[in-house]
Amino acid sequence: QIDKYLYAMRLSDETLIDIMARFRREMKNGLSRDFNPTATVKMLPTFVRSIPDGSEKGDFIALDLGGSYFRILRVKVSHEKKQTVQMESEIYNTPEDIMHGSGTRLFDHVAECLGDFMEKQQIKDKKLPVGFTFSFPCRQSKLDEGILITWTKRFKASGVEGADVVRLLNKAIKKRGDYDADIMAVVNDTVGTMMTCGFDDQRCEVGLIIGTGTNACYMEEMRHIDLVEGDEGRMCINTEWGAFGDDGSLEDIRTEFDREIDRGSLNPGKQLFEKMVSGLYMGELVRLILVKMAKEGLLFEGRITPELLTKGKFETKHVSAIEKSKEGLNKAKEILTRLGVEPSHEDCIAVQHVCTIVSFRSANLVASTLGAILNQLRDNKGVGRLRTTVGVDGSLYKMHPQYARRLHKTTRRLVPDSEVRFLLSESGSGKGAAMVTAVAYRLSEQHRLIDETLAEFKLTHEQLLQVKKRMRAEMEAGLKKKTHETAKVKMLPTFVRSTPDGTENGDFLALDLGGTNFRVLLVKIRSGKRRTVEMHNKIYAIPIEVMQGTGEELFDHIVTCISDFLDYMGIKGARLPLGFTFSFPCKQTSLDAGILLNWTKGFKATDCEGEDVVYLLREGIKRREEFDLDVVAVVNDTVGTMMTCAYEDPNCEIGLIVGTGSNACYMEEMRNIEMVDGEQGRMCVNTEWGAFGDNGCLDDIRTIYDKAVDDYSLNAGKQRYEKMISGMYLGEIVRNILIDFTKRGFLFRGQISETLKTRHIFETKFLSQIERDSWRALLGSPEIILVSGKEVLIRGGEGFLKGNERIMKDFSAEVPGASLEDVSVQPVAVLRSAGAAGPPSPTALVSFCSFSRIMHQTVKELAPNCDVTFLLSEDGSGKGAALITAVGCRLRDAEQ
Repeated sequence: QIDKYLYAMRLSDETLIDIMARFRREMKNGLSRDFNPTATVKMLPTFVRSIPDGSEKGDFIALDLGGSYFRILRVKVSHEKKQTVQMESEIYNTPEDIMHGSGTRLFDHVAECLGDFMEKQQIKDKKLPVGFTFSFPCRQSKLDEGILITWTKRFKASGVEGADVVRLLNKAIKKRGDYDADIMAVVNDTVGTMMTCGFDDQRCEVGLIIGTGTNACYMEEMRHIDLVEGDEGRMCINTEWGAFGDDGSLEDIRTEFDREIDRGSLNPGKQLFEKMVSGLYMGELVRLILVKMAKEGLLFEGRITPELLTKGKFETKHVSAIEKSKEGLNKAKEILTRLGVEPSHEDCIAVQHVCTIVSFRSANLVASTLGAILNQLRDNKGVGRLRTTVGVDGSLYKMHPQYARRLHKTTRRLVPDSEVRFLLSESGSGKGAAMVTAVAYRLSEQHRLIDETLAEFKLTHEQLLQVKKRMRAEMEAGLKKKTHETAKVKMLPTFVRSTPDGTENGDFLALDLGGTNFRVLLVKIRSGKRRTVEMHNKIYAIPIEVMQGTGEELFDHIVTCISDFLDYMGIKGARLPLGFTFSFPCKQTSLDAGILLNWTKGFKATDCEGEDVVYLLREGIKRREEFDLDVVAVVNDTVGTMMTCAYEDPNCEIGLIVGTGSNACYMEEMRNIEMVDGEQGRMCVNTEWGAFGDNGCLDDIRTIYDKAVDDYSLNAGKQRYEKMISGMYLGEIVRNILIDFTKRGFLFRGQISETLKTRHIFETKFLSQIERDSWRALLGSPEIILVSGKEVLIRGGEGFLKGNERIMKDFSAEVPGASLEDVSVQPVAVLRSAGAAGPPSPTALVSFCSFSRIMHQTVKELAPNCDVTFLLSEDGSGKGAALITAVGCRLRDAEQ
């Protein structure tokens, strides 16, 4: 008869799955920027980005305000052998008149209780970090701020809704003036519960409260949280699911009793889901059912007493007592007798059955909303089966004899592909607030130390002016005959005396060697009214064993590639003029002769240094005996870049490469070049600025990480400037920083993986990807995943690396700017190129979103008298080699 009477409260699995789907839609709306303003389930970001990692320590205060009692805790987290937590707490009453009075009175009361607690603990003279568990819906834009959206759970203090509760509490503390407190975090009780359980089980990523009220939080992927900037890592979301149904989406399952409860509440029309499931309303729901059944003669022989008609007389604790398996019926008789209804044995059985239906419905509804969260977590992780832990707190869950078992059972039935562990929060959410504070304190302390360490990478304007001055002195030393031999910045004459004038015409071959790829090009240049440049090219790999083998092997490999290209283009019979872009320091005696001074960029081929590379190429062609070529020019990639851009813009007189390596060239007045006879005109000088600092003149700005990279490089002590700024080394600098920070416990729980120990595993392209696509790009790389698992990488690394790679880029972008003004004191057009043969090098800094912006800005600041245009070389330096060859042929023909 009762089953029939309360049929609407018996929910089938089909209905629960439907509710689960509805709640999932509400979650999505709450997370969306467009739908959040009208969403009932607010999905509030908490700015808690990490659960405890086991390294927290310190002395913390936690405040816990969320019901009729107010709790203050002192939580000491220490590290002696293993992490231990000591807690001392006091409970203070929150009288009804304060709950319903003014906000000022409420926070004065909280501040008074805190003062009393600190007095008892004898810590009034200390300024301890405080975590504030504030169990009401708050909107946050940072961890230590909470704007109250609306009061719940019988609280109605005026002047608080829409205000920041941290500011109100700070004001109350300041007004007292007898102690100070550093409120570092305001957290919801659900978040506190998740953090408390997360301390014991690091798989915990859901917090659930089923007590006076109900709510849940969970760790959501940042990419799904529209309301917070950034896509990296995760953040805890406070669902505020008590308001589920406030838009009418649960009307089909709400009963007349639910509606009556709502009408008589402090906040009609709000928190409808909470009113169907939580401890504040469960006893009252049962009372309303009993009154109606008695009125209809179904209970107590129709007797209705004033007690039974009194709101709040039948409490949720009575429901728990009546549902106990052995003494439940006796308890029912006792409770009902106190209500004056003189129950029969059948009445007691019937009332027990009513209690079971109401509490079972609550567990079922909570299981369906929890199931939606579990499905979200599973989908986020992209796994077939989810393994996770739910931290649970709340009087209903703890005290009701059957509730937890029913909830677990229904959840597992609704979400069969999830392996869920339910972990009871023994210490309540107060300890969780302390743990949030401990995590915040750990992270802020780490960030302070990290900032301190990385401060060396942030060069001041004065330091950059010093670098500029030193570069100018090095340039002058390289240009003078007397000091050229000992100069580190070699300022090599290139014998390129002119940029293109537009009359160049013909078909030219170009070779481009300067990195792990080698490019052969056929460049068809047509002059006239419609100048055109048509290019055909093929890219060939240079294996590491060839790069570091013998010179003969290297040049035989180059000639094999040329032979293949000539076959491919069908031009093996033609003796075409050839320009050779050779991106290594060469001392040139003429346009078609270049003595290799030293290898860079990982090349180590023997019997090449001190030799003319054009001669080595010609010898390789002779050995092949297949074709002949007219080698007109050997040029550096920087010169090639300048020539490519000068073809588009006649003002171009500087070439700049910031890629795998770094270098610059510019058109210098002949009168300043003492190494070449003649005073008239200009000649392009290849600075070879990568060696700037090899004499120790940059030691004051080199960091321990720069020194470590240099020490383990193929050419220790050489190309020091290049190692500070170029693509070949930036990733390696970051890897050294990561290792140092991991050793110091800032990252990856102090565990250095074998992979991270591998040199060059952290490629420079990761810096670019971190900035552009953020952590997902990095996590997609199988080499790096081997750190300490995806979670740790995100939690431990996100804030640091994001800041660190920006400092690295600021540093490397600033330094080229420091040197740039020295190459000219007149308006110049400056070029920036990826600089590698073939398509842009994977480590090319051209891909950095902010690199060029920072560099341009720094040049402007350091060279205020120069009007500089930056022109990107779209076609690389190979086209430039062909143009130099064309210019060389033009000048040669003119001489003849």
